[in-house]
Amino acid sequence: MKRFVYADNAATTKISDSVFQSMVPFLTEQYGNASSLYSLARESRRAVEAAREKVAKTLGAESREIYFTSCGTESDNWALKGTALAMGAKGKKHIVTTAFEHHAILHTCQALEKQGFEVTYLPVEPNGILSLDKLRAAIRPDTALVSVMYANNEIGTIQPIPEIGAICKEKGVLFHTDAVQAVGSLHINVKEQNIDMLSLSAHKLHGPKGVGALYLRKGIRIPNLIDGGAQEMGKRAGTENNAYIVGLGTAIEEATALIEEKTPKLIAMRDRLIENLLKIPHTRLNGDPVKRLPGNVNISFEGIEGESLLLMLDMQGICASSGSACTSGSLDPSHVLLAIGLPHEVAHGSLRLSLSDMNTEEDVDYILQVLPPIVERLRSMSPLWERIRQQG
Repeated sequence: MKRFVYADNAATTKISDSVFQSMVPFLTEQYGNASSLYSLARESRRAVEAAREKVAKTLGAESREIYFTSCGTESDNWALKGTALAMGAKGKKHIVTTAFEHHAILHTCQALEKQGFEVTYLPVEPNGILSLDKLRAAIRPDTALVSVMYANNEIGTIQPIPEIGAICKEKGVLFHTDAVQAVGSLHINVKEQNIDMLSLSAHKLHGPKGVGALYLRKGIRIPNLIDGGAQEMGKRAGTENNAYIVGLGTAIEEATALIEEKTPKLIAMRDRLIENLLKIPHTRLNGDPVKRLPGNVNISFEGIEGESLLLMLDMQGICASSGSACTSGSLDPSHVLLAIGLPHEVAHGSLRLSLSDMNTEEDVDYILQVLPPIVERLRSMSPLWERIRQQG
C-alpha cells in the first residue's frame, strides 16, 4: 500500500497530542470567560496569562508586550495599519517592505497605498536575501515603518534580521517582522535583534489554527484594529479564545525547547532531499542553500507544471505545495519566485516540500522513490520538454 507523507508543514502543521491535551479542559469544564470575576473565570484568566508569559519568554519580551490575535494575518494587518495611522498623523507616510513578502503584508500595503501612503517594495538578491545597502538607501525622513519577513514561507530564506533592525534603529524608524515561519524553528530575541513588532501564528508550530500573537514593544502606541471591549489590555476587543491561547502557549514553549534537538535532524533530511532532487536534469534550488529554514526545500523542474506535479504526488500519498497555501487557487506563478528572477515558465514548475519534526527518514526515502519518476512522466507529456533538452 502507498505511504502517506505530509510534507506541507509551511502551510500548516498537525496539532501535537500535548497541545491538544492542554486545550481540552478549556473546551469542557474550564469554560469561564477570562474577563469575568468569579473563580471559574479566574482559572481561565490565569491560563491566558500563563500562555502570554510563555510567548513572551520565547521572544525575549515582557508579557505585557504580547497581544493575542486570531492569526498571523491579523497581527500583520494590525502592525502595519496601526503604525501607518499613528505615524501618518505626524507626516510620515512612507513604508518600506520587500517584493516577496507574504500577501498578508503585500495586500495590506496595497490597501494603505489607496489611503495615500507610499510604499517602496525592495527587490531581493537571487538567493532571496535583502541587500542591507538597498534597505539603508530606501529609508527616508518620512519613512514610518520597515516590514521584512524573518524567513520566507516559500523558499525558506532567512533574512539578516538583527542587521535590518539595527539600521532601522539607527534611522529612527520602526521595524516589524512577519515571523510566522520562523518562530519555533529559530531562536528569536526581540531586544537583541532590534525588533519593534513581530507577528506569529500557532498553527505553524503544531498548535491550533485560529490564534496568533503580536509583539508590540513597550512604548509604541498604535490604534486598535478591533474596537469593543477592554480585552488584551484594552488593545484588542473580543472575548478571549481561552483554549486556543493555551494551545499557542504550549506549542511555542515545546517548539522552542526542541530547537536544538530537531534542527540537525531536519537539516539532514532537507539536504538529502535537495542533493538527490538536484540530480534530476534541468532542476534548480530556489533560495539560499545555507541561510534557509531547516525543513524547507523548494525546487524548480523545467518543462512541467507544478499543479500536475502536486496532483500526481497526491495520488501517491504525498502532500506538498507549489507555493503559499494562501494563493493555491491562483494560476499565476509565485510572486516570490519571480522576485528572485525566475522566468514564468520555470516558476510554474516549482515544488515546495516543508518538513517538520514529525517527518522521518522513511518519508524522505519515499519522496525520493516517487518523485523522480513523476517528473520524468510529466516531461514525457510536455511539448516544451524536448526543446528544453535540446537547448542543453
